[in-house]
Amino acid sequence: MQFNYDEIKEETIQGRYVTHKEIEGFLKTVPGIFPIHLEGESVKGVSIKSMVLGSGDFKILMWSQMHGNESTTTKAVLDLINFLKGNSELATLILQSCTLKIIPMLNPDGAMAYTRVNANEVDLNRDAQERTQPESLVLRKVFDEFKPDFCFNLHDQRTIFNVGETAQPATVSFLAPAHDAKRSISTTRGVSMQLIVAMNQELQKYIPGQIGRYDDGFNSNCVGDTFQMLNTPTILFESGHFPGDYEREQTRKYIFISILKALEVISNKSIGQYAQDDYFKIPDNNKNFYDVLIQNVHLINPKYTPGSSAGILYVETLVDGDIEFRPKLEEVGELKGKYGHTTYNLLKTKDLDALRLETNFLNLVN
Repeated sequence: MQFNYDEIKEETIQGRYVTHKEIEGFLKTVPGIFPIHLEGESVKGVSIKSMVLGSGDFKILMWSQMHGNESTTTKAVLDLINFLKGNSELATLILQSCTLKIIPMLNPDGAMAYTRVNANEVDLNRDAQERTQPESLVLRKVFDEFKPDFCFNLHDQRTIFNVGETAQPATVSFLAPAHDAKRSISTTRGVSMQLIVAMNQELQKYIPGQIGRYDDGFNSNCVGDTFQMLNTPTILFESGHFPGDYEREQTRKYIFISILKALEVISNKSIGQYAQDDYFKIPDNNKNFYDVLIQNVHLINPKYTPGSSAGILYVETLVDGDIEFRPKLEEVGELKGKYGHTTYNLLKTKDLDALRLETNFLNLVN
């Protein structure tokens, strides 16, 4: 795949707080050859729109911000649209081979409030069967009418995830959702696995060792599991942490690359070239990261047992239209096998001196 990411990145939309207003502004820039449809409204009456790109036989449905505070994939989808507006060979191939239907923001009320749930405090990804919420009804209506051949379910995951038993963050994670409690491999789930293998191989060129496999516990109330049960190959995309990238501007690039690779493989009819068994070679996600790990914390507070570590996680908090990352002490103890995106080992003089300058962290452990 050849592209200049700096040229196609949608620079007007950055950071973690992405709302309906930004999406509406972007949609106004989209050429008329890509029709925009009003699919329905949220609990608060905010429009939920889709865009159609291409006219090919392979129909692909993708939706983002089902959880309102998970905006990285939304940014990546806008980058994808910019790429497809170009005249590259790959863009032309995709538009001739595929029909994409994209819902860039399924939960605009949750996006505005920067919450996982919708305005009725319902997790839309646990509402696939009962469909009690207007947003759930919109997605299912689109699915039933569009009859996709593939579904891309686009999400963010927390900074706690690492890859396997390593100290590598799970910058991108994938899942071929189960379609039954036995987690058996149906034909459609197998296709999902093969597409994930293709994306994993591509991403290893950019972020080796930073791709994980999300937990495949079956839950029929989840949208991905439901669509897999309906015999549509479905893939869960999870945007995670890249070192130093709390705004997830690097991660959006890797999600864009993932989606583009999947579309290339579908367009080239080359899914069969990827071994299904290689899916299981992708390491599982584990939850072994803290945002900040303070080792030997007893050296600044003797109430802690010698050798103890303090694990701190950030709480993402919406303040005046910006997201603040407020530290919260999560755990103090031996914390063996745990990692920090930032680590202070207080046996090291430089780390001890550095921590004393970080009053927010220092106050939490004193």
